Amino acid sequence: PKTISKCYVQVTGMTCASCVANIERNLRREDGIHSILVALMAGKAEVRYNPAVIHPSAIAELIRELGFGATLLENSGEGDGILELVVRGMTCASCVHKIESTLMKTNGVLYCSVALATNKAHIKYDPEIIGPRDVIQAIKDLGFTTSLVKKDRSASHLDHKQEIRQWKRSFVVSLVFCIPVMGLMIYMMVMDSQLSDAHTHHNMSSEEMEALHSSMFLEYQLLPGLSVMNFLSFLLCVPVQMFGGWHFYIQAYRALKHRTANMDVLIVLATSIAFVYSFVILLVAMAEKAKVNPVTFFDTPPMLFVFISLGRWLEHVAKGKTSEALARLISLQATEATIVLLGPDNVLLSEEQVDVELVQRGDIVKVVPGGKFPVDGRVIEGHSMVDESLITGEAMPVTKKPGNTVIAGSINQNGSLLISATHVGADTTLSQIVKLVEEAQTSKAPIQQFADKLSGYFVPSIVAVSVVTLFAWIIIGFVDFEIVEKYFLGYNKSISAAEVIVRFAFQASITVLCIACPCSLGLA
Repeated sequence: PKTISKCYVQVTGMTCASCVANIERNLRREDGIHSILVALMAGKAEVRYNPAVIHPSAIAELIRELGFGATLLENSGEGDGILELVVRGMTCASCVHKIESTLMKTNGVLYCSVALATNKAHIKYDPEIIGPRDVIQAIKDLGFTTSLVKKDRSASHLDHKQEIRQWKRSFVVSLVFCIPVMGLMIYMMVMDSQLSDAHTHHNMSSEEMEALHSSMFLEYQLLPGLSVMNFLSFLLCVPVQMFGGWHFYIQAYRALKHRTANMDVLIVLATSIAFVYSFVILLVAMAEKAKVNPVTFFDTPPMLFVFISLGRWLEHVAKGKTSEALARLISLQATEATIVLLGPDNVLLSEEQVDVELVQRGDIVKVVPGGKFPVDGRVIEGHSMVDESLITGEAMPVTKKPGNTVIAGSINQNGSLLISATHVGADTTLSQIVKLVEEAQTSKAPIQQFADKLSGYFVPSIVAVSVVTLFAWIIIGFVDFEIVEKYFLGYNKSISAAEVIVRFAFQASITVLCIACPCSLGLA
């Protein structure tokens, strides 16, 4: 017998089924080529050829001459079928050995491993020679019961509902408390600008300014050193820090545990430091019974949390949308197939219902009106209209007659068809689409990888910069106090110079952290 080898060619530039037909038709005419199977979605051709007559590179060249891009794939292992089985009735290691040795002797089985503890068998086979049903039958003949490992068809891992809910809740909590804080801020700004206008127009002395300033309701001191404004901001800030920032804290903790710094770490750092610093400075002011209200940063955490949890929420909604589409695609797959045995002149001898995973290449599958096509194949007998809108988007049914190709997942309408399976399991068009969508979801755009890499350096560098700022201002302050005095307005003359410097330095370094946070938004 002539030796037959198999090679795989990656084909680019195919747009539709007619391209596939074109390649298959032209290559079949060539000398030395036995059969060719082209998968459109995977962009892959499997060619069986006689190495004495034709060389794989010549096959690729033939495809190129038809106007497509073609490259030989080195790893021919792509075409191996993989089977996961549950085997019941094994009692000891000799059972395992019996199954393994019998299967390895079987023609077409490439690899087999059976685990006694889990009752699982993992088998690799060549779909050209043997199929899953033959393997199962071989195990049954040895006296064991066996069944397929059930795949999770529900695609529950694609569900983002819980994350969507969690971020939405986080966003709403932050928003509810953020609006009043922003209102207070804007009110203060407006009043401040009015005051400064009054100051410029009426040449008030700074004592009068102070008097006017403290007469404003929000600056009114409930306790010495504690103004209404600061007290309200504090009250509004606590729930946001606790509930709005809860998920951020968890994620930041996890990141730090693994010695990495991500965006969450930066957000948590900035908000916590701003919150703690403001809280401490209030306590200090109250202890000092300060006349002038200290500058606090209670407005930072709520606003940051609002923007970032909104971003996260939208991101999960978008992910959920893609996943929903994927889950719908997965649900289009048929679960069972009717396999028939044909006698001479296509006489039906027998038919049986089997799991879709058990359909082998070359099987004859019967599809009744209203049924789904379980696998990709070619029509052998029968005429019908088929709704292929799930793949092609074509609303009109397509006529199918013997020789036409059919796509798994499309719906047979009015006639009964017998088809010969060409692509089964993971090679069907539908499985390939699902795989492509899943890959697209898991793979990152180059720019995104770059951003991730940057944010790895971004967080530590920002923290470093803010620490440098802190020490720089402390040094500047002790060297030349006037500079600090010029920029640190409204400080109380009663507190010592050293304290003024430290406070100012802290303010500057916190500002650096807080400003860097939205930059991470920019990265995102």
